[in-house]
Parts: sequence; C-alpha cells; structure tokens
Amino acid sequence: MLIRMRRYWHICLVLAIAAVMMLYACGYRDGGPAGTGAFVHDAGGTVAVITGDNADTAGPADIGDIAADTADTTDNVPGSAATAAGDTPGASGDPAVGVINNSADTDDNDTAVVDSAAPGNRQYTYDFTVAFAGDINLADNWDNMQYCSTTENGIYDCISPELIQMMRDADITCINNEFTFSTRGAPLKNKVYTFRAHPSNVGILKEMGVDIVSLANNHVYDYGKESLIDTMATLEQAGIEYVGAGHDLDEAMEPVYFEVQGKTVAFVAASRAEKYKMTPQATKDSPGILRCYDTALFKQVIKKARENSDYVIAYVHWGTEFTHKLEDVQLSTGKEYLDAGADIVIGAHPHRLQGIEFYKGKPIIYSLGNFWFNDETVDTVLLKIRFFGNDTEEYLELKVVPAIQADLRTTIVTDDAERERIFSLLERISVNAEISGKGIITERAAE
Repeated sequence: MLIRMRRYWHICLVLAIAAVMMLYACGYRDGGPAGTGAFVHDAGGTVAVITGDNADTAGPADIGDIAADTADTTDNVPGSAATAAGDTPGASGDPAVGVINNSADTDDNDTAVVDSAAPGNRQYTYDFTVAFAGDINLADNWDNMQYCSTTENGIYDCISPELIQMMRDADITCINNEFTFSTRGAPLKNKVYTFRAHPSNVGILKEMGVDIVSLANNHVYDYGKESLIDTMATLEQAGIEYVGAGHDLDEAMEPVYFEVQGKTVAFVAASRAEKYKMTPQATKDSPGILRCYDTALFKQVIKKARENSDYVIAYVHWGTEFTHKLEDVQLSTGKEYLDAGADIVIGAHPHRLQGIEFYKGKPIIYSLGNFWFNDETVDTVLLKIRFFGNDTEEYLELKVVPAIQADLRTTIVTDDAERERIFSLLERISVNAEISGKGIITERAAE
C-alpha cells in the first residue's frame, strides 16, 4: 500500500505531465509494459501509479525462507535510538494523507505519483522500515519458554531465524509485551492466567532486535504494582523503549518518538481488553497502563504525537479473544484514532489474526495474533511497514510475511499454497483490503 502526502501539488503535476509525455513518446500506452505500474486517467491529469507488487523492493532477508507443514485452517468469520522530539515536521500545515493503490484516487487530484520502478525516480531522501510482531510471552511458567530452555540455540530454535533477521534488519521493531518482567509480587487474585518472566529473559527481546514494546495490555500487571515497576526498569536497563504504561498517568500517556533518517515516528498505546478490569489505569501518583474504554485520553495522546512527529502509529489492545470476528467497538474507535491524527492503527489481544480496513486511505490492522505465545496451531504474520520519499512525495508500503505458530515454534511460510491460504484468509476476514502474492496490502477498489 502506498500513502502519499499533499505537497507542492503544482510542481508535481507539471513533473507528472512531463513524465507521461516522455513515456508516451517512448511507446508506453495504457498501463505500459509489465512492471511499470498502471496509468490512471482522472480530472487531475494522467499519473503513473505504483502498484503494490512494483513497490516491493524486499531485500535478501525475504529470501530463503523455510516452509511450514502444519496450519490453522479454522475460519470463524461469517462475513537508531529513541529521542524526545520537539517541534518537528508533521505539525499543523504539513501535508494530509491520501491513498494511492491499484485504482484511481478520487479523493483529491493535487499530487502526481511517481513510479518507483522507474530508475530516474529512485531519488528518495529517506527509506526505512518498521516491523511489528503480535503477542509474545516470555513467562517462565509457560509452555513455550519451558520448551525454549531445552533447545540448543534458544530463541533461534523457537522462531525461524529468517523472521528474527527481518526483525533485526528493521530500523524499528515493536512487539506486544504480554507478560511482566519481575521476581516480585503475587498473582492477582481470581485471575486465571498470570505471566511473569525473569528479568534476564529480556535478553531474548534483544536477540530478536526489539526496540520498543507496548505495555498497554491485560498481563503487564499480573503480579501487582511491583511487577510493573520492575518491568519498566528491566526494559529501561536493556535499552528497550516502552509505551502505554508508566509510573504515573503522565508517563503512561507520553508518546515515544524515534528519529530515523530525518523523520520522527511516534508510538502511542492504550488498552480496552478486560471485561473485568483488573489492570489499573495509572494515576497522578500510582503506576498503571493507559486505558481507552473512554477514548478521550487516548485521542489526546494521539493529537500530541501528531503535533510532534511525521508519522503516528497507534497500538491498541482490544477485541475478543480466539476469534477472527471484529467487535463493533473496534470498527468505531479505530476510525476515531485515525481521525485524531494516527496514520496507522495496529491491534493486539485476540490471539488470532483479524482483518484489515482502510478508512480515508489509512490502514487499521485489527490484530496481528500470536507471534510466539503458546502451543496452539495458529496463523500469524510479521508486519513490515516501509516509509520512503523525499521533499515532495511521501509513501508508505505495507507487507505481511506469513508464518505459523505450532508445536511451540513459529515458522516462516514460503510454500506457495500455504502462503496463498494465509493471504486468502486475511483477505476474507478484512473489510476492504487485498493482499498480493508477495504479501503487499492494498485497499480493495470500491465496486
């Protein structure tokens, strides 16, 4: 998927017309040769549009993956270092977001879109990747960690090395930290599942290349206040950022900013995952998470992040567990977060893949499911978001790398039939998204 910004539209229009005239003079007609993108005619003129596959420039880390032999065929669906940022681009007056995919963009015709496959147009001043994995559990009393402790190569015998390398290669990697790092505290009363990892297990996150975790979930407080405080201290000592929790409400509401190639990427996180609210929201003088049952505070956080960054990624713990079905509240509040200023919304908690929706050209990935969590057999993905562009054009590309969690291991999938099955499932449970054979996500053209 490619997302672009409105900026210098008149210059872009002139360049687009000149480019089209050159292509026409060279014999290109209505779509051109394979691999050059499609031409779309609209009120703003003729522009070259990058298709998802043409924009995919995956490197060696995407090659040499191994196939999986088992799969979850259940379908329950009916239908650089972090820095504190000051005033940066992305504040009021900066470009709004629009969509370019495989169909004409009729929302606005102000911006010409270049074809990244054309050699003359590969002059990007920034090009970086942010990777996301779903739920990860490093609790010592849980099956997957007990298995890991018996392996020769540790986490590399539990998660495909190819997946770990992709996470390490990304400029920023984020996961859902679905447990607490501590040796203190007692399990919360009347809670069925409680997850506590020894602080030394944070080394596994370092091996995986994790740069930031979301603590806005329903397990980070499983062993009480002390365990949450220990979790934050453990991550800080390891040099891993956390978002969505804090020693007080101010910290829990604070966005985390990364500076990458001159761009500022903001992460914000909140949770609304518990029917019986056992994980407290932070207060002015006590630790906890940021909740979003009432969306007002979280939207305030998003707006703050929007004012101080080029891109805002909202990570939300929500939904019903063990199903692909979406709750109405996910469908409504996800759009609220985009309207508040987020560029992307990414969900966790259901322990299953859930679908994708585009709203006003911006994506909501409702759930990435388990990444490495337990002994179930379930489909999962590693989400890779590529940000690239220059002073006049800014793009965003979404790609999913399919994998299967089974027998306490998460294995990358490259078998064509299995890849197609997972991509088809993801399309079927999505609202309006398509996934190409290479895993590129685009908005489905309106019928």
